[in-house]
Amino acid sequence: MPGRILHTSLALILTCVVVIKAVPLSSEVIPVRYREGLLHGFLVLSTIEGDVLAYGDLTQVATGDRVTLRLVFHFKDGSLHDEATIYSERGSFRLLKYHLIQKGPAFNRSMDFSLDGSTGKATARYSEDDGKEKNADEQLKVPPDVANGITITLLKNISPNSPQITLSYVAPTPKPRLIKLVITPQGEDSFSFAGSTRKATHFVLKVDIGGVAGVVAPLIGKQPSDTHIWILGGEAPAFVKSEGALYVGGPVWRIELASPVWPKTPQR
Repeated sequence: MPGRILHTSLALILTCVVVIKAVPLSSEVIPVRYREGLLHGFLVLSTIEGDVLAYGDLTQVATGDRVTLRLVFHFKDGSLHDEATIYSERGSFRLLKYHLIQKGPAFNRSMDFSLDGSTGKATARYSEDDGKEKNADEQLKVPPDVANGITITLLKNISPNSPQITLSYVAPTPKPRLIKLVITPQGEDSFSFAGSTRKATHFVLKVDIGGVAGVVAPLIGKQPSDTHIWILGGEAPAFVKSEGALYVGGPVWRIELASPVWPKTPQR
């Protein structure tokens, strides 16, 4: 009897969702306030408890209005996260190409995902639980505000006093689909380095799946967790820290800036 009640309730929810006319979230194209340039940063990826999982390099090269960005994490267990992005910054930011590779025991499946921001073609090559590889191609209507690979760049150009902003995102899943990122500034948090105290704007990114799937996801435990990103403001905005999942359904990990550590040498 309880099982029948649960089944009936879920069916009723689905029926209501279909009947109710959904109001789509509006998206925004982010204008260029700060142009990007040459960059090479060191990153560390760890658990929320502070256990280091991987070290990373963030590199960026700008040629005219076109920027090539790459983020690579090498895990201690041999896993790899390799994210390459090409975007333009002519008036506003526009994604051109995006390529993501994830493989190794740190991830629930191997994934090779690519997206053409101009044509909307999304391709996913992934492994099933039995180890078999599969391919999936999707032709999507990609809006100009798609944020794959450039989310942090966009946040650096959003005013901390802005109201809630919504961006588009193509989820790199076995069946690529277009979702929404709802971004809400949460005020400033303090941090310090070398005895100096600074403040960074705290942004919360919430995934809006939309449609029937978006309503059912929280009921079956598949609603993606929120992502938290801290951006230093001022004349030269910069990334400080993030906390969120690196893949759909994954654990919450922390990414922070890392400083070089030199070996101790005898005093000259």
